[in-house]
Amino acid sequence: MRKHPYFRVLRVRQWAKNGFILAPLIFDGQLFNLPAVARTFAGLVLFCLLSSGIYIVNDIIDVQSDREHPRKRHRPIASGEIPVRSAWIYAALLILAAWIGAFLLGRDFFLITLIVVLINIVYSLKLKHKPIIDVMTIGLLFLLRVMAGVSLVSVKVFSPWLYIVTFMLALYLGFGKRRAELAMLASKENLSRPVLDGYSLPLLDQLITIVSSVTIFSYTLYTFSGPTLPDNHAMMLTIPFVVYGIFRYHYLIQIKHAGGAPEEVLFSDRPLEITILLYAVTVVLVMYL
Repeated sequence: MRKHPYFRVLRVRQWAKNGFILAPLIFDGQLFNLPAVARTFAGLVLFCLLSSGIYIVNDIIDVQSDREHPRKRHRPIASGEIPVRSAWIYAALLILAAWIGAFLLGRDFFLITLIVVLINIVYSLKLKHKPIIDVMTIGLLFLLRVMAGVSLVSVKVFSPWLYIVTFMLALYLGFGKRRAELAMLASKENLSRPVLDGYSLPLLDQLITIVSSVTIFSYTLYTFSGPTLPDNHAMMLTIPFVVYGIFRYHYLIQIKHAGGAPEEVLFSDRPLEITILLYAVTVVLVMYL
C-alpha cells in the first residue's frame, strides 16, 4: 500500500541519523537516569520533526534537479503530488513546532537547532555543490546531533574521541553515498550533479579508505581511554562489531553498489542490522553490568 505523500515527504527512514543524540546518554552511563532519558527522547522527537522540515525545504530548493534524477523524481514534491506552496507551509509548521519544543527543553539545545537549520540552508544553496566541503558539512551536522544530546543531560565527561568517531563515521557514510551516486549517474547519459564533477571513483575510494581507517583507530583508542568506561577495558569487546560493520558497508558500496541512501542500506541489509544490534547489546552489558 502506497503511503500518503505528506507522510513520504517526511523521509522517516532518515530519522535514524538522529539516533546520534542518544550517544551522550548511553556512553555517559545515564541510560537508567529517567529524567535524562525523558529529556533525550523528547529532544530526539523534536530533532526528527526539525529534520523532516529541513528535508522538505531541500526538496523544494532541488525540485527541478530532482525531476531529472532517476530515483528522486518520484519524491512527492518533484512528482507534483504536493504543491510547492503547500510544501512551504508544511515545512514551516514542522520547523516552528520543533523550535518551540527545543526552546522549552533548554537554551543550548534551542541554539543548536537554530544552527542546524542555518547550516542546512547554506548547504542546500551553496555548500552541496563544493566537493569535499559538502561531505564535511554533513559531518558537522552529525557532530551537532551529538552536541544536542550532550546539552540535554548532565554529562560527567564526554570523551572527545567519540566526537572524532562521529565526525569520521559521517564522512565515511557521506563519501560512500557520493561514490554510489557517481557510479549510478556515470551510466546515465544527460544526468549529472554539479558536485559529482569534482569527484572520481579512485578519489572517493581513497577518501573512504582514509576515513574508515581513522574511524576504527579513533574508536579503538576510545575503548581503553574513555573516562567513563569500566577499568577492565571490556569495551574493547565491541571493536570487532565496529570493524565488521565498516567492512560490511564497504563491501556493499564496492561489490553490491549500494550506499546511495545509507538509511536504506541500514534497513535492508540483515548482516548489518544484526551487527548493530549485537554492538548495542554489548555496549549496554559493558557499561551497565
